[in-house]
Amino acid sequence: MTDPEIDARQFRNVLGQFCTGITVITTFDVAGAPLGFACQSFAALSLDPPLILFCPTKTSRSWAAIEQSGRFCVNVLAEEQREVCARFGSRETDKFAGTPWHTSELTLPLLDDALATIECTVDSVVDGGDHYIVIGRVHALSESTATGRPLLFYRGQYTAIEPDKTTPAPWRADLEHFLTTTTLDTWL
Repeated sequence: MTDPEIDARQFRNVLGQFCTGITVITTFDVAGAPLGFACQSFAALSLDPPLILFCPTKTSRSWAAIEQSGRFCVNVLAEEQREVCARFGSRETDKFAGTPWHTSELTLPLLDDALATIECTVDSVVDGGDHYIVIGRVHALSESTATGRPLLFYRGQYTAIEPDKTTPAPWRADLEHFLTTTTLDTWL
């Protein structure tokens, strides 16, 4: 069976219906300079062992540095970090200029105002067309003490959670109770 011809614009439009969070993947190059890129293709993969994945383009200079170092940090952006996203999504040579950051105990560059950081080593890499699928083994996690909300991307533009939608739905406690007290024999 041959693959159907898929229009690239329609492909982007259809997949744009899926709202994604935005991260910045960072590392240090061999000269010790921090590098990074904005990345929407990020997901949790496994709890045991703790694994995540992200998908850089094959031509990414930042990916080349990550591949060489074998280590990286995923920085989950807050909705106030649109400018950070734009900078790390550009071809600027010093994307860290003007962005508050520090070096972690595991010697990775972490963005100061990120909602969360996930420090990893490269576990494996799979070919994914014009991208790679990078599986990372998680070694350290942190989350912001601020009550920020994530920077989201939907239909080709930034979007946000509605202000009144940040509290748990009223049925959540019932669902939590059901999931924690139900056993296999009560499903029948």
